[in-house]
Amino acid sequence: MSLDTVKHAAETPDTAQPWAELGLKQDEYERIRAILGRRPTGAELAMYSVMWSEHCSYKSSKVHLRQFGEKAPENDALLVGIGENAGVVDVGQGYAVTFKVESHNHPSYIEPYQGAATGVGGIVRDILAMGARPVAVMDPLRFGAADHPDTKRVLPGVVAGIGGYGNCLGLPNIGGEVVFDPCYQGNPLVNALCVGVMKHEDIHLAKASGAGNKVILYGARTGGDGIGGVSVLASETFDATGPAKRPAVQVGDPFQEKLLIECTLELFREHLVEGIQDLGGAGLSCATSELASAGSGGMRVELDTVPLRDATLSPEEILMSESQERMCAIVEPGKVARFMEICEKWDVIATVIGEVTEGERLEIFWHGEQIVDVPPRTVAHEGPVYERPYARPSWQDELQADDANKLPRPASSDELREQVLKVLASPNQASKSWITDQYDRFVQGNTVLAQPEDSGMVRIDESTNLGVAVATDGNGRYTKLDPYTGAQLALAESYRNVAATGARPLAISNCLNFGSPEDPGVMWQFAEATRGLADGCLALGTPVTGGNVSLYNQTGETAIHPTPVVAVLGVIDDVNRRTPMAFTEQGQLLYLLGETHEELGGSAWSQVIHDHLGGLPPRVDLEREKLLAEILIAASRDGMIDAAHDLSDGGLVQALVESCLRGGNGARILVPEGLDPFVFLFSESAGRAVVAVPRSEELRFTDMCGARGLPATRIGVVDGESLEVQGEFGISLDELRSAHQGTIPALFG
Repeated sequence: MSLDTVKHAAETPDTAQPWAELGLKQDEYERIRAILGRRPTGAELAMYSVMWSEHCSYKSSKVHLRQFGEKAPENDALLVGIGENAGVVDVGQGYAVTFKVESHNHPSYIEPYQGAATGVGGIVRDILAMGARPVAVMDPLRFGAADHPDTKRVLPGVVAGIGGYGNCLGLPNIGGEVVFDPCYQGNPLVNALCVGVMKHEDIHLAKASGAGNKVILYGARTGGDGIGGVSVLASETFDATGPAKRPAVQVGDPFQEKLLIECTLELFREHLVEGIQDLGGAGLSCATSELASAGSGGMRVELDTVPLRDATLSPEEILMSESQERMCAIVEPGKVARFMEICEKWDVIATVIGEVTEGERLEIFWHGEQIVDVPPRTVAHEGPVYERPYARPSWQDELQADDANKLPRPASSDELREQVLKVLASPNQASKSWITDQYDRFVQGNTVLAQPEDSGMVRIDESTNLGVAVATDGNGRYTKLDPYTGAQLALAESYRNVAATGARPLAISNCLNFGSPEDPGVMWQFAEATRGLADGCLALGTPVTGGNVSLYNQTGETAIHPTPVVAVLGVIDDVNRRTPMAFTEQGQLLYLLGETHEELGGSAWSQVIHDHLGGLPPRVDLEREKLLAEILIAASRDGMIDAAHDLSDGGLVQALVESCLRGGNGARILVPEGLDPFVFLFSESAGRAVVAVPRSEELRFTDMCGARGLPATRIGVVDGESLEVQGEFGISLDELRSAHQGTIPALFG
């Protein structure tokens, strides 16, 4: 192909360029020309197109995401906030923890195994780039209808990709979600989270400073897989014709990544790295422009020195390739030799591809000819910012008026029993152990809680038993009914899940999955959900440390439910004081914390029994959530409770069944006076948990709840081998287990 050089571009202003095919709008292309004072070269056009894509630039969401900074609560624990590869929080004893959740949605629909696998690989490198050792992963997943033929194509591949990559890395998978809904049929959501641990002094940032310092690309060779990759795939809607674009999906090699992790951590230990960036979305275009933009000077890169898997790649393709398992480091000249020795020890290819310069330009050369000469900030940080029009959808009032509380309810105890079993066996409420058993949850030996517990928990110091807990939650049904409240419910549930295990919530990351930003109704959902999340984080004192926005999640004109996924990270001083969810001993007293109201909008019961979505979601009381969390944490620390389980999807009966089955013990339950047994069992009121209290601690526990003003109602006792709701029905543990555990294997096994 003919090579566009900077000089040639300046001399040929009228040459036609494929800006539209690369996803740029005409005004964006004209802005690039204005920035450069000429038309871009082919290589520059490639760089701007991927870096200004929706996935990389957040051009439609920036104006709303600013709230996370503007409304950020004061929090002494926050060490690194939004803007870096991942946020970092202080967890005490000199330790810092970094965590982040990202999306790999579109690639996982096209090529389920590699899409999901490289999603894990990418988020792990984000955590590694902060200076941390990755210690655990999680995966919030959403698929189409469980019985749809295409779900049978996508789900097993995604699960195998997550398990295959994570297991090979030796990282425990400690939690996540699996949700089915027809709205995700042509657009599954594959979100991936990673947690990493380091000492405070080990934090690294993505910046290129120090003129004369070398730019070293290390890791796998650059190939033709993933050209444009997620930066392009995630920046447009799918048409209804199904999978295509396979070459844009990256191919992962977890064994190469494992070497890269150990190599990088040794480089950090010897203080050989001045700045570092992983190569994820937009590949070298991102790494070079972001490092240069965040640094104090410019950068010169010799692109023809990049090690290739495919010698036929053009410069544009090399710049756009999202081949996996690659990192870019800034290294002082005197440390290069030792850097190379360590890479060779780990069998990791490393090449000096350039250096930091005195100037303010990113200059890239190909066989001696200059093909890029740009101000790096305009590529990395000064892309387009859109104030997209947004408006409350015309159907929102009608949807909210369609009250789920008016749906026909069970007319008898037998019908109530039948509906309990039906909800319990539905794909969303059924056990996901067929899926999670494919993940190694206990590798490394520091996992103390994992699925199906309320939150995953890992020990990070073996001498003191300091640990962290992480939960992810989101409910697209709630958020469709009311985006502001739905986002806060996701935050509240994740916060509650962490507190239920005894950990103190510290900070959040989020993955905001929505439809096309060019639809004013979708943009309204996004604006409302973001506002709800920012307000909620301020009220709970949990800053947003970073995250991901995934837009264009729709097929044709049909958008997914708005699905903000919220990950909350908490700290626990001693993992031996953790609270599990299992009812382990006969005679434990069961208390329901919080208040139960008639709240069935968006509920599991309304979905399973009536295939209905309408009304309003449960109300949110964030002060009550804080109080509940404080009680759960204090009770865990002081040995007042033996088990705790938050109440969310499926209501109280779902939580009781899960805790009974987890511990192998039944329970006798008494419906409180004046409360409809149906509402008692199926309401999804927020701010609630069920706890098992040893008889010896009952007085101390109830006194604490009374003194703090938290409603605590004794509802029963752990007893027998069945779940008995007195005056209504009894179901043996065997029957419950059969209903709860048989569904997913029957669908996918």
